[in-house]
Amino acid sequence: MSAQNLLIELFVEELPPKALKKLGEAFAGVLADSLKSQGLLAADTVVTAFASPRRLGVHLTQVAAKAADRAVLQKLMPVAVALTAEGQATPALLKKLASLGFDASVVPQLKRAPDGKAEALFLDSVVAGAGLPDGLQKALADSLAKLPIPKVMTYQLADGWSDVKFVRPAHGLVALHGSEVVAVQALGLSAGRETKGHRFEALLPVLSIESADSYAAQLREQGAVIASFAERRADIQRQLNEAAALQGLSPIEDDALLDEVTGLVERPNVLSCQFEPEFLAVPQECLILTMKANQKYFPLLDAEGRLTHQFLVVSNISPADASAVIQGNERVVRPRLADAKFFFDQDRKKTLLERVAGLSKVVYHGKLGTQGERVQRVRAIACSIAEQLGGGTLTVQVDEAAHLAKSDLLTDMVGEFPELQGIMGGYYARHDGLSEAVAFAIEDHYKPRFAGDALPRNQAGLVVALADKLETLVGMFGIGQLPTGDKDPFALRRHALGVVRMLSERAGTLSLDALISAAVAAFGPLIQDPSVPLTEFIFDRLTGALREQGFSAQEVDAVLALRPQRLADVAARLSAVRAFAELPEAASLAAANKRIANILKKSDVAVAAQIDAALLQEPAERALAGALKTVQPLADAFFHNGEYAAALRELAELKAPVDAFFDSVMVNAEEPALRANRLGLLKTLHVAMNRVADLSRLAS
Repeated sequence: MSAQNLLIELFVEELPPKALKKLGEAFAGVLADSLKSQGLLAADTVVTAFASPRRLGVHLTQVAAKAADRAVLQKLMPVAVALTAEGQATPALLKKLASLGFDASVVPQLKRAPDGKAEALFLDSVVAGAGLPDGLQKALADSLAKLPIPKVMTYQLADGWSDVKFVRPAHGLVALHGSEVVAVQALGLSAGRETKGHRFEALLPVLSIESADSYAAQLREQGAVIASFAERRADIQRQLNEAAALQGLSPIEDDALLDEVTGLVERPNVLSCQFEPEFLAVPQECLILTMKANQKYFPLLDAEGRLTHQFLVVSNISPADASAVIQGNERVVRPRLADAKFFFDQDRKKTLLERVAGLSKVVYHGKLGTQGERVQRVRAIACSIAEQLGGGTLTVQVDEAAHLAKSDLLTDMVGEFPELQGIMGGYYARHDGLSEAVAFAIEDHYKPRFAGDALPRNQAGLVVALADKLETLVGMFGIGQLPTGDKDPFALRRHALGVVRMLSERAGTLSLDALISAAVAAFGPLIQDPSVPLTEFIFDRLTGALREQGFSAQEVDAVLALRPQRLADVAARLSAVRAFAELPEAASLAAANKRIANILKKSDVAVAAQIDAALLQEPAERALAGALKTVQPLADAFFHNGEYAAALRELAELKAPVDAFFDSVMVNAEEPALRANRLGLLKTLHVAMNRVADLSRLAS
């Protein structure tokens, strides 16, 4: 049997749709990796994964019937143990050879070679390559063991005694090498060539797969199933776009929903439906969420992004007359939308302000009190930030928004759909007659909710969002609830990244240490001061974000080593460092800066950045001091104006006097006053050179 294409399919009961994509990729990937490690795959093997609601499969090209034999040099034991003084085999060696299927006749062929401090005997043998049945059996076991199963089921096999653990009960196994069945077993099943198609629309109750290469076509034509997850997803997207375009509308974009629906259907059929237009009086976020989350429907939007009363359904059947299917889906969605309308109408009977008192009965955290107490902390932090930004009207808006921002947690709508927290608060604020600025701030104070999300739209929203995230970070760090490994139950990494983005992009004048101090003060004696570890945590998140933006580790390290508190300056500092590194003087100055740092670190006494001109003796040190006197004021002026690249360009003028200084001046002179003055000169130079970034970090 030569190299041919291989097809494996595991036929199961309906798989969890949200996990189907990962299950299909993992099943194919691990199985292919296992076969490759056994030498059964060609270098140019193409792996095609299949995943539908009732099957996991993989098609691999150029799979060998048997792996090539391979030479193996196997260590046996040290020579001192294997051979007697006369060079004869010891019982230990003979026993080892026997366990490997050899006798004493191979002893003269054994090789001696150094092995650490001693010499060892090695057996040079040929290991037969794995046959496909054995290799595939191992690959199947590996693949099933490593599947990312969300929740394992235990079910009985047909014998009534044995049980199996798997994501869903399995009912069939197909394994074809070319057109021949490969004798393997899995989950109590023996491989064959039979499978099943669509539950209702397959042309045959049982499909007999002719060969590995006919699998996908037979399933599509005879079984009414598109086996490939990617093809099925693309077909759904195409149908959605076409059906929406017929009405001059657009389907809502939601990759997670599209993946989930792809995991629910075997042969998609998109149908157009509608609901009563009067439901559009309910905020569209509520209607969209209930249609997506509860019904897996695709709402349709007009050119301005407004929800319409049209929506699309992805059906798993394609009847000649689809009216019954359409009417059924329209009938099902109506009570869902009615519930949303009821919640909205009921919630508006009570103002946000009237709900605030109820927050004192909602526990936020056992060590941090209630949501009511949390609101007071967020208010205090927000007002402090607003005062730093100028106060006045902003402080009034911020205080009102922070006071009311959590009130929608007690509404029926948010109780049903927690994803709408903040959003519903904005709607209810407008209904209560509050200003747009306050309504926007309430609506946006959870932003950014995820990577790439928009920032709050106005200044009040930005301040309340900062305060909310800082309260969470300081509170959790203050009671020792730090994220560990991949566990972050309070989303502290996301909160820290949100703070980084807001300070970097929209709050240029705010200082990180001042913000953390204000947040710590709001807790009083309730927590331990977490300023130091929290600052490091935030800078760790900033480091990762900057690396993702394309800055090198060296550039990021140089800038963040100074722990700049105004994060809005970081991007400009990085650009300046990158421009400086391209100057011909950069490498020499970076090396000199590193040398200066080491000299100052080794000093027995604290060194002040002071120079006594009367103690400057050597021409080189006088020249360096003079150059510093000229360059430093110019560099400082550029630095204070935020012109960091210009500041570093000025410092490049110091290369020649710095090089001359180290070539001809002994820093650690015997005379104490002279030594102290030279250290003071270096300290002055070090301070001047490291205002934008720690240039020593650029030294290779």
